[in-house]
Amino acid sequence: MTSITGRVAEITGPRTFTVREHRFDPPRPGEVLVKVDRVGICASDLHDWRTGPAGGRPLRLGHEPVGTVHAVGAGVTGLSAGQVVTGRLVPSFASHVTADPADIVVVPEGVDPALAFGEPLGCVVEGYRRARPAVGARTAVIGLGFMGLVMARLLVQSPVCEVWGIDPREDARDAAAALGVTRLFHPDDVELEPSSAELVVEASGTQAGLDLATVLAAEHGALSILGYHRGPARAIDLTTWNWKALDVVNAHVRDGRVLADATRAALRLMAAGRLDVAPLLTHEYPLDRIDEAYQALDAKPHGFVKATVTL
Repeated sequence: MTSITGRVAEITGPRTFTVREHRFDPPRPGEVLVKVDRVGICASDLHDWRTGPAGGRPLRLGHEPVGTVHAVGAGVTGLSAGQVVTGRLVPSFASHVTADPADIVVVPEGVDPALAFGEPLGCVVEGYRRARPAVGARTAVIGLGFMGLVMARLLVQSPVCEVWGIDPREDARDAAAALGVTRLFHPDDVELEPSSAELVVEASGTQAGLDLATVLAAEHGALSILGYHRGPARAIDLTTWNWKALDVVNAHVRDGRVLADATRAALRLMAAGRLDVAPLLTHEYPLDRIDEAYQALDAKPHGFVKATVTL
């Protein structure tokens, strides 16, 4: 196989992507070349988009792709050209991405490839696994973005007694209601009683979300930090965590094998009809308009949950 010409999107300045041609080499032994069809936009990249690349060198992002195997390198087994795949493959704001087979998850039959954004789904499933919601527990999800809504849906289908959805945006609360969440609150709602939830999932990625989670968590309860926290440094009320004897779970996933396994589990839920993310994919843009996708994520217009980019 010879190299092929495609496109990549690079951050070249504050709030600015530049799309240019790029030649992709054939996969080396032990590698897989994936043709990217679409990519999810993740809030964890907002900082880089807002500030631009450090040192002036263009920055390539994208880690939520869905695509098809274009070619496999020598020694790769279990994958073949044409298979629909997903996983944390970087950098994937491009027509192609070279990946380690261990990071690739095959999308099962019965799952619409247009919905199979495996990386964020795997993160939520692993967060659910590690939170270990107790039977009959009162649970709360703070922050009803894409990942918070998926977590709320998993909790709705589990044997807990209540799932609370908490977000300052009315449209986000409406989205949670559509997923089966029956108790919905603004963070300032006086009906939110301190120490009242046996499991609190913080999915907002904000200081305010952490503070509210600390207040709501019951004694000997669990606080799961699913939200992505990137500067400024967060203040932790360790005194309250200690006094309440909380189990605090850092739900961030770093082990690629763990993430791939959780992604397969998420896709099995989708194949079984128990997880539908179609209503949560609200904004779609071509690669040439990727800045608009980030603008939507930044501003969160009414009804916004998640933006995707198509190639």
